[in-house]
Amino acid sequence: MDGRSEIFSYREPEENSGYLLWQVTMQWQLRMNRALGKKGVTLTQFSLMAGLYWLSKKKKTVTQQQLADYANTDKMMTSKILTLLEKKQIIKRINDPIDSRSKQLAITKRGIQTLREAYHIVKQVDDLFFEPVMKDKVLFDNLLLRLIRKNYSI
Repeated sequence: MDGRSEIFSYREPEENSGYLLWQVTMQWQLRMNRALGKKGVTLTQFSLMAGLYWLSKKKKTVTQQQLADYANTDKMMTSKILTLLEKKQIIKRINDPIDSRSKQLAITKRGIQTLREAYHIVKQVDDLFFEPVMKDKVLFDNLLLRLIRKNYSI
């Protein structure tokens, strides 16, 4: 070094949990997008389709805002992705009879089929990617859930 004080409190980036999480996330997203790309879907599109599917099982109607909140995604990005999914006839937007500013979302039959096929790809990638930690899956998932719950509304 050139004699200046160190910037970081650790010697190697691998000693930092945030760096490790970022690296794992980037590797996982890259593998997912490569695999899903063969189906013409991105990970973000799949995630919003899956979110709409799960929300629709819990609620009679789902709005774009509810989906963005559920998926923890940016409102504008969610809108753009939904527009694309609507053009692909994977979802449809229906005028809300109560609130004219709001649109209800529904997944189409084509969307259900696309989601089903994409899920098979996602499962294959997940099984392979997470195989090194499968013996500790319950602990691993609980730690991730703890981070999500603690930091959800920040």
